[in-house]
Amino acid sequence: MTEEIFRRDGYMFEFETAVTSVEGDMVELESTAFYPGGGGQVCDTGTIRGEKVTEVMYKGNKIVHKVPKNTLKVGETVWCSVDWDRRYGLMQGHTGEHLLFCSLKRQDPDLTITKIYISPESKYVIVDHDISWDKIGEAMRFTNKAIRDNLPVTKTVMSRDDPELSKVRIKLDRIGEDEEITVVSIGDIDYSACSGIHVMETSELEYLLVYRKVSAGKDGYAIHFKVGREAEEEALELSNICLQAVEAADSKPELLVRTINNMKHENEVGREAIKASSKQLLAHLEPENVNGIDLYSGRFSSDRKTLTDAAERFKSEGGVAAFVSVADTVSVMLASGNDKVDCRKVLPEILKEFGGRGGGKPDFAQGGIEDVSQADALLEKMRETVKTLLL
Repeated sequence: MTEEIFRRDGYMFEFETAVTSVEGDMVELESTAFYPGGGGQVCDTGTIRGEKVTEVMYKGNKIVHKVPKNTLKVGETVWCSVDWDRRYGLMQGHTGEHLLFCSLKRQDPDLTITKIYISPESKYVIVDHDISWDKIGEAMRFTNKAIRDNLPVTKTVMSRDDPELSKVRIKLDRIGEDEEITVVSIGDIDYSACSGIHVMETSELEYLLVYRKVSAGKDGYAIHFKVGREAEEEALELSNICLQAVEAADSKPELLVRTINNMKHENEVGREAIKASSKQLLAHLEPENVNGIDLYSGRFSSDRKTLTDAAERFKSEGGVAAFVSVADTVSVMLASGNDKVDCRKVLPEILKEFGGRGGGKPDFAQGGIEDVSQADALLEKMRETVKTLLL
């Protein structure tokens, strides 16, 4: 069994050991400081005798190192090096996750973790239900105070019958009866069962920032965070974006959320008014008679459903509808109740001339173009093409 150096010393990243097994790309060592991943933290990478280690993992009770196309031989003594900058960032992130979640739970005691992910590219914790930004803000204040207070981060081994286990965040059903229970403590504010590797003092995190919250589907909500220099840079970027938004909204920082909510309400009222107006226009839209077939056409600033409902109605009556809707881009739809106008064939050909794309069925197709200045020309092209087909 490989001696697991990382369990007793997460700061040891260079070591000498012997090769005990080589099977293709997979290498076993007598001892290793390479962390094979666990507790939501990805594995280490680095080198063995200068040859790249791309992955480390458990296989049963063995730790194997993936060293593609290696030239290593059993019995050799080799010098190994873990990618320290990467490892240290993961240690900071994993400790930060513990600290952040315990801070969030202080704001919402019913909150539980469903998943953790710590990698160089992304760090997040998924919780079982949504939590407001106000509470996240309070949790960040608590977290960063703990960082400034430089609390010790310690690791101990506890037994299943230890009475102190009651104050530990732990899922005993995930720990085998014969496995050690390793508990990571952050000062006296958090105790969590975890087999990962962590920093020794909270000040090593420097700073922690939650910068994103998104739905994770049935798992809950993913709360993304950064630590250290990355957190500081992200905070500066978000601060600049916020100040630009304040200026654009002609508001004040403390009133920005209220201003945006008012804008959203006004926008919704406006959209409803436009929808109602469009319904009226479409209800009284006069068709052009082409060889006995009604051709309905026009440019509108309406929602897709309103236009689709009207187009379907005109189509069901044997007519043809050619509509253009203008917003940030140009959306078009063509509906036909006449066999002479094959929408699936006609519309893509027209849109191609304007640098757009579209598709659909013979009786209904839709698509769009980017250049809003071409909206009128596009509508005219649709009208003329349909007329030619109907004559």
